[in-house]
Amino acid sequence: MSATCVGRAPLVGAAEHGVLLAARGIRKSFGHKQVLDGIDLELHYGEHLAIIGPSGGGKSTLIRCLNMLETPDDGELIFEGKQIWKSAEAVKESTLRAHRLKVGMVFQSFNLFATHTALQNVSLAQVHTLHRSRAEADLRSRELLGLVGLAEHLDKLPNQLSGGQQQRVAIARALAMDPQVMLFDEPTSAIDPEMRIEVLAVMKDLAARGMSMIAVTHEFKFAADFADRVIFLADSRIIEEGTPAQIFTSPKHERTRRFVAAVSGDV
Repeated sequence: MSATCVGRAPLVGAAEHGVLLAARGIRKSFGHKQVLDGIDLELHYGEHLAIIGPSGGGKSTLIRCLNMLETPDDGELIFEGKQIWKSAEAVKESTLRAHRLKVGMVFQSFNLFATHTALQNVSLAQVHTLHRSRAEADLRSRELLGLVGLAEHLDKLPNQLSGGQQQRVAIARALAMDPQVMLFDEPTSAIDPEMRIEVLAVMKDLAARGMSMIAVTHEFKFAADFADRVIFLADSRIIEEGTPAQIFTSPKHERTRRFVAAVSGDV
């Protein structure tokens, strides 16, 4: 299957000089706890971005803000050079729905329908949201389940699949909406260690096919292989960003050095 079939974004050089998705000054609090404090982030067409950092540092909240599952308190969100959301300005619900279709999301939990087969889980939203016929949706679902290595498991229910297989169904379901960006929120955290490899392999394959992607992850080896840039997010702020080599071998900020050493077991 070609990269276009999984929703490959236009080539660099399009809107906003190659910037596909941009967040400006994003702030978010829950009660008295500030989770994001003035986040600026850009994702270019075809780029792969890894976000690392300690638990509670704001990583999951950030990517949920990027596809507007969470509404920030302040800031601005731009997609393909067009303003999607800005604080204190009214936004049509239809605009948000259209944005969420373009920015796919894969969560830590699989969120599959327990009484539906893998094929049905991937087809359902295509029929109800994209208004594809059942036959058209099933054809697309078969294609995508084959892409993620599940062609022989179409008729299995979630409880008949391993954790890694269920997460791959969830990835196929997100791809079925033809997004231009894929966001992953620690997609291997709920999977047994031996099953992580198959999910990470699918993500690497999508990256190789040209999908623009942002992944929140604690898998340093995967991030080093997958990412064009790595962002270290801690204490509600972006502390440092750079190439994988810079962040993982010679970080500039002491806070980054401590975190990398701790996760790598070098302390």
